[in-house]
Amino acid sequence: MASRLADTATIEAEIDRIRSLGLDELRNRWRKTLASPPPAAFGRDLIVRLLCWHLQEQAFGGLDPNTGKLLNSLLRGDKHRPDRRLKPGTVLVREYQGLRHTVTVAPDGYVWREQAYASLRKPLRRRARHHGHELEWTSLLRGRPQT
Repeated sequence: MASRLADTATIEAEIDRIRSLGLDELRNRWRKTLASPPPAAFGRDLIVRLLCWHLQEQAFGGLDPNTGKLLNSLLRGDKHRPDRRLKPGTVLVREYQGLRHTVTVAPDGYVWREQAYASLRKPLRRRARHHGHELEWTSLLRGRPQT
């Protein structure tokens, strides 16, 4: 534990030192650290941030595999589908036309207006009527107003 604190203190001291360097010193540090010149468009602030991030990555580890895969897919231009898995107990609230609607995620589906649904597939395809107003499930869950 004491070793980890010492490592953290050392890293913080080095980050402070990097922040105090001038632009030419930062570029030299980049060349020594990353074995290439920094991109010409990078200003002082961005060079400082990336050098500090690299230092922390070396000391404490990099991105987790899922984040790395996500960033690589974005770099390739793949269309990203956000992870929409919700944990049981999550409560989604939406006010629509003056009425508050609450959906609770259950272990085996969802609960809306005290009625359990095994999945949102069927309710998503239809509109639910409530006090004469139509509420589309997709707009409820996405928080978007209906058009």
